[in-house]
Amino acid sequence: MFDTNIKVLVVDDMLTMRKIVSKTVKELGFTYVAEAADGALAWQVLCNEPIGIVISDWNMPNCTGIDLLKRVRADDRFKKLPFILVTAEAEATQVAEAVKAGVDNYIVKPFTPDALKKKLAETHQKTAARNAA
Repeated sequence: MFDTNIKVLVVDDMLTMRKIVSKTVKELGFTYVAEAADGALAWQVLCNEPIGIVISDWNMPNCTGIDLLKRVRADDRFKKLPFILVTAEAEATQVAEAVKAGVDNYIVKPFTPDALKKKLAETHQKTAARNAA
């Protein structure tokens, strides 16, 4: 599992959803959580704070989660940053696009704290292996 001292960036245009995800990651032991209402604001946070993992909604105004992911992967500073996309849809085309863009994992809403914990564990294993290579 991830070091719980890393900062988690939760990105969602819905305040309620941000609070739910933030509360869940805190219950899983993470101490530091930053929030952003869209991908553009998330990018500002990434550039100014040391973030250890991004959990981002897909559908948002200004800059979507997939656009944020592509921007993160294109930047040498963040290209290995663990990234989980949250989506209300489990469409194969969306999943394929996210995988092609370099997402580490995705989770479909609604989800339970246990489901998020499982996705975080899977993402940690995947990114630890990638970063060791």
